[in-house]
Amino acid sequence: MIRILLAVLLLAGSLRPAAAQTLYMPRDIQRAYANGTRSPDGRPGPKYWQNRARYDITVEAAPPARDIRGRETITYFNNSPDTLRQVVLRLIMNIHRPGVSRDGDVSPNYLTTGLVIDSLQVAGQVRVMPPNQGLGTIQGVRLARPLPPRDSVRFAIAWHYPISVESGREGMIDPTTFFLAYFYPRIAVYDDYAGWDRTPFVDSKEFYNDFNDYTLRVKAPANYIVWATGTLQNPQQVLQPAAAKRLKQSMTSDKVIHVATAADLAKKSITAQRPTNTWVWTARDISDVTVGLSDHYVWDAGSVIVDAATKRRASMQAAYADSTVDFRQSVKNGQNALGWFSNPSNWPGVAYPFPKMTAFQGFADMEYPMMVNDSPQQDPKFAQFVQDHEIAHTWFPFYMGINESRYAFMDEGWATTFELLIGRTENGVKEADELYKKFRVDRWIHDAATAEDLPIITPSSELRAGYGNNSYGKPSLSYLALKDMLGDALFKKCLHTYMDRWHGKHPIPWDYFNSFSDTAGQNLNWFFNNWFFTNNYIDLVVAPVAGSTITVDNIGGFAIPFDVAVVYADGSQETLHQSPAVWKANPKQAVITAPKPVKSVALLGGIFMDATEKDNVWPR
Repeated sequence: MIRILLAVLLLAGSLRPAAAQTLYMPRDIQRAYANGTRSPDGRPGPKYWQNRARYDITVEAAPPARDIRGRETITYFNNSPDTLRQVVLRLIMNIHRPGVSRDGDVSPNYLTTGLVIDSLQVAGQVRVMPPNQGLGTIQGVRLARPLPPRDSVRFAIAWHYPISVESGREGMIDPTTFFLAYFYPRIAVYDDYAGWDRTPFVDSKEFYNDFNDYTLRVKAPANYIVWATGTLQNPQQVLQPAAAKRLKQSMTSDKVIHVATAADLAKKSITAQRPTNTWVWTARDISDVTVGLSDHYVWDAGSVIVDAATKRRASMQAAYADSTVDFRQSVKNGQNALGWFSNPSNWPGVAYPFPKMTAFQGFADMEYPMMVNDSPQQDPKFAQFVQDHEIAHTWFPFYMGINESRYAFMDEGWATTFELLIGRTENGVKEADELYKKFRVDRWIHDAATAEDLPIITPSSELRAGYGNNSYGKPSLSYLALKDMLGDALFKKCLHTYMDRWHGKHPIPWDYFNSFSDTAGQNLNWFFNNWFFTNNYIDLVVAPVAGSTITVDNIGGFAIPFDVAVVYADGSQETLHQSPAVWKANPKQAVITAPKPVKSVALLGGIFMDATEKDNVWPR
């Protein structure tokens, strides 16, 4: 332990002094720094590593039969310096088993027998799963021959499960429409700071996956269209010629092309008319794959330029019931979102990294690589808002392999921020800000419960109450406060540097903190400590004014930006903007010197809603 602590101190002092010295750091994170896998300047360390795998999956579905059957081979590559004596499998479909630990109550229609492993081979040897296999969502498998560094091992697994009638992120949408997510056994992440990720899936939190390569084969009856993560390899084999032609045309079209209409489906003129079609998809360097299939969903598609320099396009597709009005705009909304998020002038301003995005009508309002599963909405603007948020997740967590189950604010907070910023363009600042306040801030700031003021850094896996606000609104406000303080140009430079450093890797909060400080050229630890490691909230009070001196007390503690609307004694008016930097020297009080005697003051927080607004004016 002494050696580890000395190494941490040496690393912390060897580069920018502010980067790793003053923020609380858990002991497992300290070990990563000591081992050289993380660097105090926010870069991956010289000894950074991560494991990966190659999946070849075949899955069969034939609605309305609920039985889902699959087989797969996994070639797992150990890039770590450790010899692995076991692997940990994730069996997420076991969340549907009675008695499994989960957050919240479920209906009987949610429950199933879970996932059953029919056969398992490890390195060619048949393995018998222990009698209690499948009771939970994680399962250790002891290796007969330990897996040394720079070696690989091959798994062959056959499995089946009944799809849930009533689920959350996946399941039966209607009797002949299924959405398969987290449906296949997978190898858990083994990383440089916690080893095997054994955090159980409890259905309220999200996921942590390695970057893998996938070949996915989906067997479905004739007249069932299949949509999935990845690039369709055999459109000529599974689609009839006219449909295949329309799909190809959509890849370069700014206009929405109806690849399959309700009339086409009625005429059975879309899929090849074999009893079973096998749809083949490939995806590389990606964290997951999902599948949707239906015999009555219509299919729209278009594309949009996502990289102006290379003119690279991404396909935007939508699959939905023909009667669902808001989904008729899904492709246009998606083209707008992909183009806007990818434009260097906007946020995050990084080109969409994948060849395709599909909006699938479900009920989850949930993101997946190259797919979103969204519920229908009566309000078309709210439908666009939800889809924008889910598409924004492409960059956090899929462009960067974030541990959502432990640090959900690292992806949900950013998606919440981007949803606001694109919304200001789509609907105007006033309308977007009002929706943000109503949907992301109001319930938190007016809820004085202890759990709502837990530090944002609290591991997400340890939260039930407070999880939503710690994952979405509070971290989003912190990112927007930092943007205000640094200014757009420097903030974007910091954001892009952080994303470039950790694209395709597994960043943790200290990588974000340290990278921003390093790139900004200033010690931001005071700011990060204020927002992420305290029980603060937002509550400002304007004290009695003395002449031209305005004193603002920060009762809640968060370092927020705010405006001071001043009416001077001579009747003139002015608004004085204060960035979060006003709290650096004294986080509890700010003294503002106006240019002349003051008659009245009002503090305006905008989206930084105040817990007690009545004391934000003087005189009272």
